[in-house]
Amino acid sequence: MGDLFDLSGKVALVTGGSRGLGYQMVKAFAAHGADVIVTSRKVDNCRAVAAEVEDMGRRALAYGCNVARWEELDGLVEAAYAAFGKVDILVNNAGSSPLAPSSLETSEQLFDRIVSLNFKGPFRLCAMIGSRMAAGDGGSIINVSSAGALRPRPEIAPYAGAKAALNAVTTAFAFEYGPKVRVNTISPGRFLTDVSDAWSEEHKKNPTAALRRSGLPEEIVTAALYLASDRSSFTTGSIVRVDGGIA
Repeated sequence: MGDLFDLSGKVALVTGGSRGLGYQMVKAFAAHGADVIVTSRKVDNCRAVAAEVEDMGRRALAYGCNVARWEELDGLVEAAYAAFGKVDILVNNAGSSPLAPSSLETSEQLFDRIVSLNFKGPFRLCAMIGSRMAAGDGGSIINVSSAGALRPRPEIAPYAGAKAALNAVTTAFAFEYGPKVRVNTISPGRFLTDVSDAWSEEHKKNPTAALRRSGLPEEIVTAALYLASDRSSFTTGSIVRVDGGIA
């Protein structure tokens, strides 16, 4: 059957693409034939990943952008289309989940920072790129949410709320930009990325999950490739859980 997830001729834009799960997706997309726009706040890190993509024989663009700031998204989108003429795959992966001391002690600044990065920015990118996809040859949008949106806890309440909102607008965008654009969500559980360095050993073991462990970063890849490729041609408005069976 050849390459089940052939992305030859496709262009993917991955936010938060210089580390963690985003980095794994960037490498996987390139390995299956896609050119990639790598963006995160630290442009030097993006350049390093873009160089890896080019070493794989694909084209790459590194672009520094804080996706929480709408005014920076205009430049990102224009640079992507100027370099490649299109975006076929958008992955809204950039996110952060700082713990709040309590709901009462959550400052407005912290609340706004969490919501802007995890919901407001992805919403805007979905609208800007999704509308172009719908007016062109279509495409696939993948929003990276969190198991926290499905199993909220007090210490991550603003983050869980922002990701739950992202889940909701995934369905809305699927209807708005369908049938040419498919919009789906990946809902990861605990993964052993660089963020997990600060976790306790017990937390890393993830004992309440059905698989009794945390995920390895590369275990996100197949779900991302499925949703990015034509193999998911009848999948839209869906939440794909990659969480080891959270309780």
